[in-house]
Amino acid sequence: MEQKTKPRIGITIGDISGIGPEVVLKTFADQRILHYCTPVLYATASVVNRYRKLLSLENFNFHLIQGFDQLHPKKVNVLNCQEEEIEFTPGTPTPATGSLARMALLRSAQDLKDGHIHAVVTAPIDKDNTQGEGFQFPGHTEFYTKHFNAPESLMFLVSEGLRVATVTGHMPLKEVANALTPELLIRKLTILDNSLRQDFGIQKPKIAVLGLNPHAGENGLLGTEEAEIVQPVIEQMKSKGNLVFGPFPADGFFGTRSYKKFDATLALYHDQGLIPFKTIAFENGVNFTAGLPIVRTSPDHGTAYDIAGKNMADETSFREALFTAIDILRARAGV
Repeated sequence: MEQKTKPRIGITIGDISGIGPEVVLKTFADQRILHYCTPVLYATASVVNRYRKLLSLENFNFHLIQGFDQLHPKKVNVLNCQEEEIEFTPGTPTPATGSLARMALLRSAQDLKDGHIHAVVTAPIDKDNTQGEGFQFPGHTEFYTKHFNAPESLMFLVSEGLRVATVTGHMPLKEVANALTPELLIRKLTILDNSLRQDFGIQKPKIAVLGLNPHAGENGLLGTEEAEIVQPVIEQMKSKGNLVFGPFPADGFFGTRSYKKFDATLALYHDQGLIPFKTIAFENGVNFTAGLPIVRTSPDHGTAYDIAGKNMADETSFREALFTAIDILRARAGV
């Protein structure tokens, strides 16, 4: 990619007591990645220096900037989100580590709005520890959706061989059945179909929809949501020319690898989609927020406090999230 066309990718550091800093620094220790993007890391110089020494990454170099007129195209640009140093211990989240994670998110969102960066890749946060002024959301997906005034978005987990989206996201399981309506299902299917076309270049997407209940309701014996909500929506989408199929029993669908026959699978709730996705594609999976005017991706794992600071974290998922963001930007630009 030519230098002048490299996208500027914002990277939020996440909770610094987790593995976010480690997977970020390990990724950019390979300087070949700088041929594909100009990274802007929302963190602090002191945190980056501490992890650089802790992980013995002498080949990791960064450029501290105060504004975007100081960007260096061949280095990781670090934008200080706060001046004062933070006392922290890897593996132990504190209000201070949550505050920095929150400030990184707020600054990245504003810079996206202002056009200073073209996409954002978010390192993992502790959702509870990050709550505060400006961030009172169940997670990244809801935060960026609200910040960009999108009427709807979609949690979309992608990897080379599997794509899984969810109708409902971060909500208690007992609330899922009441939240599931024909209107919601149609909106999510429409976002998924549009994203497959716009972001992944699939001209005629083939989508599978899972059932809510065991055995997809067993003809009403184990639940009626499939017959009353899911099946009518599938038929409605088919009547408009969309290739939508189901509802499929989730266990057999993944157990027999039927997902390989489709371009994407729509799960009806969080764990129904994320458990099989992380089982099959944990190391290289990416979380993409579809349906937004901006591009936001993240690795598909959490803060992993138990291994933080121990040089044990695998950066593969973060690296895949970075390249997925770049690929989606290219697809949207028609490159």
